Amino acid sequence: MQTPTDIKDIANWLNTGSVNVFGRPFSGKDTQGKKLAEMFDGTLLGGGDILRGSNMPPHIKTAMKTGKLIPTKDYIDIVLPFLSKTEFFDKPLILSSVGRWIGEEEGVMQAAKESGHPIKAVIYLNISEQTVHDRWQALHELNDRGERHDDTPEILDIRLQEFRDKTLPVIEKYRELGLLIDIDGNQTPDKVSEDIQTALANLVSASQ
Repeated sequence: MQTPTDIKDIANWLNTGSVNVFGRPFSGKDTQGKKLAEMFDGTLLGGGDILRGSNMPPHIKTAMKTGKLIPTKDYIDIVLPFLSKTEFFDKPLILSSVGRWIGEEEGVMQAAKESGHPIKAVIYLNISEQTVHDRWQALHELNDRGERHDDTPEILDIRLQEFRDKTLPVIEKYRELGLLIDIDGNQTPDKVSEDIQTALANLVSASQ
């Protein structure tokens, strides 16, 4: 477990930079993103949340309802300018899968840098597709997610296919750039959080 000193060192290293968190559905992105935002007094931003909060044209709403990623041009036009909002100026950003289609990572990194939030690390919460289905089934049986238009086995399969075809290459690109942190997402949320903190602390040590 990281000590308060370790966490302070990570916060100083992160400064107003950003951490981008990726993973398959039900990998714990929101849970871990919220923990990181609280730990470093940052702001959690998800591409989907930004899109849903915007005045989306009909074709984007249709794509999102079917589990598909929206066209890159629309994504860049709507999501990337959001990173420059003045309310985020002096805080780090925790990004939840911002830029999920191969090629978008270039625009995300550029926009993050220009807005004063350069990407310092990319976390990949790695779980299998079988684990995705198991977690979906468990939550569905508990009715823990309420009524959601996108919460069906068919749309879940589409989302997994989109991740396989479009997002895994993004993750590999970040790996090539030396920014990726692989985390076993099959563990308890507390253990996942501990592993993330350890990995970030190691990055800080390596940068010194």
